[in-house]
Amino acid sequence: MAGERSYFGFEFSRNSNESTNPTVYLNNPADISVIVIYFLVVLAVGVWAMVRTNRSTVGGFFLAGRSMVWWPIGASLFASNIGSGHFVGVAGTGAAAGIAIGGFEWNALLCVVILGWLFVPIYIKAGVVTMPEYLKKRFGGQRIRIYLSLLSLVLYVLTKISADMFSGAIFINQALGLNIYLAVIMLLLITALYTVTGGLAAVIYTDTLQTVIMIVGSFILMGFAFVEVGGYENFQERYMLAIPEITGNLSKKCYEPRADSFHLFRDALTGDLPWPGLVFGLTIQAIWYWCTDQVIVQRCLSAKNLSHVKGGCILCGYLKLLPMFLMVFPGMISRILYTDEVACVDPKECMKYCGATVGCSNIAYPKMVVALMPNGLRGLMLSVMLASLMSSLTSIFNSASTLFTMDIYTKIRRSASEKELMIAGRVFIVGLIGVSIAWIPIVQSAQSGQLFDYIQSITSYLAPPVTAVFVLAIFCKRVNETGAFYGMIIGLCIGLSRMITEFIYGTGSCVEPSNCPTIICGVHYLYFSIILFTSCCVLIVGISLMTKPIPDVHLYRLCWSLRNSKEKRVDLEQDDWVNNNNSQSMEIEEPEEEPGCFKKAVMCFCGLETTKAVKLTPEEEAEMQRKLTDTTEKPLWRKIVNLNAMILLCVAFFCHGYFA
Repeated sequence: MAGERSYFGFEFSRNSNESTNPTVYLNNPADISVIVIYFLVVLAVGVWAMVRTNRSTVGGFFLAGRSMVWWPIGASLFASNIGSGHFVGVAGTGAAAGIAIGGFEWNALLCVVILGWLFVPIYIKAGVVTMPEYLKKRFGGQRIRIYLSLLSLVLYVLTKISADMFSGAIFINQALGLNIYLAVIMLLLITALYTVTGGLAAVIYTDTLQTVIMIVGSFILMGFAFVEVGGYENFQERYMLAIPEITGNLSKKCYEPRADSFHLFRDALTGDLPWPGLVFGLTIQAIWYWCTDQVIVQRCLSAKNLSHVKGGCILCGYLKLLPMFLMVFPGMISRILYTDEVACVDPKECMKYCGATVGCSNIAYPKMVVALMPNGLRGLMLSVMLASLMSSLTSIFNSASTLFTMDIYTKIRRSASEKELMIAGRVFIVGLIGVSIAWIPIVQSAQSGQLFDYIQSITSYLAPPVTAVFVLAIFCKRVNETGAFYGMIIGLCIGLSRMITEFIYGTGSCVEPSNCPTIICGVHYLYFSIILFTSCCVLIVGISLMTKPIPDVHLYRLCWSLRNSKEKRVDLEQDDWVNNNNSQSMEIEEPEEEPGCFKKAVMCFCGLETTKAVKLTPEEEAEMQRKLTDTTEKPLWRKIVNLNAMILLCVAFFCHGYFA
């Protein structure tokens, strides 16, 4: 159509949306009652967590006082990962191309074991709150820490917030017919309410509730879907015959299901998700996400001890088995039941059904919910989508707040009090919501059948240099700051060259292929991830070997070979911020003015109530620090979690082999 251009498979249109107004399905008392009850329960859990936890300290707000046990950690890891982008993007890609997208979910089974057994022990021993803080301790200097903080915040906006809001808007538009701006703003305000007030503890406990709701609702929908399609064998047969009636003069490959739709591993050269890329390239991205991303690692750092970290990782791994059955298969069944809409290829037909010209596979899951589920259960499924949207957004908001407060704000205000940091973190969340709302028009116009590919491709271009730095920082003590910094910068330039080129030319579609030069865009993004990661590793190691090494005295308990050292570590640089509340107290205490009732209520609501802190002796402070950096485990629990990790890996290999 005139005035349109495709970026990353997204269609930006200058014309008004020609799609017909959606039918309002959720307009009955049963559905509305379920949604209202859902919101009340979520807010009640958030308030309960808010009241019972200490939110007035950095450790309490950002790390839940390091008091969490394994089951809420595992549930929160899962809920933080599974956003509405999964229900829309994963199901939509499944509808368009088959089960291979499920490999993105199952790859996490390996990565959560790597997280709990290799990465988190180092983070705990280092005594860090954020990932950029770890790199600062490991390498010294400020430039790597600031670079990683800014890159993480950019990635949150580009891939996580934008994708979740876009997919949430699709579902709300399909199910309610509400104004998208109003609906998303209301969701963001409710989401931010208990994130701003409750801190990480409220986020983790509400995530646990969201996980239960997501799993129960998704299982119910999966049951309805398989009953409707007539069982698994009929599902396999009917999917291969799900061809839309209106195909125009297009090639068969544009509208017929792929011959390898039910194969997890696909041809290394011709496959849409080639198996070497799925095994190796995806693992590079997954290590960045699961082992170095603030959103995920922050939940592990809130655990009571290392055994609870490992237990939470194992629970998350088992939960990550479910998306193949709860999202991919239902998305494929939606193509069977609503072939002309979900599998449309004619641009005019697609515009009529979903307002996009490149395809409507993104409506696969929402379409099935509103058309297949009975009253009441339909409201439950909307609650599931709201749960996934809110849980991922709360995780992003809290972790982004932590990054900003501890890694950026402390550069601006080195002598800030702990109370000031708490206020700054909360204000930043409000600012991030403003950016998110401003992003809505772009996300709303970027409708395409390639949402999940968009997320993964952006990650492939920007994340591998970060993965390389973290892997080498932990497992190669010879790597220094110069090698790490220039490796990341050169890797960023390489990744941006590919990303910007694709942005200029667009990724195209089967109807209108992109004319991007093959030498740049012809390499699959998962292969590009492998190339970029390898290049960065070579650069980092090469530059480090040509420059001065970091003495061991600065690396005790910061890398794997020195993880058990008992020697005193001399940090390369002092912390930017220390809790100086005690030092600011005067010898002669001046009487404080009693705040009014309104101010007292606001301070209590935000977790900023002024309480007299217990002054610890140097010995007590040293003992508290020792506990926070302790990674010892009881022998019985260590054996239990290690055995469960082995079982989880066996399950992962079996699932990959069965569907390969």
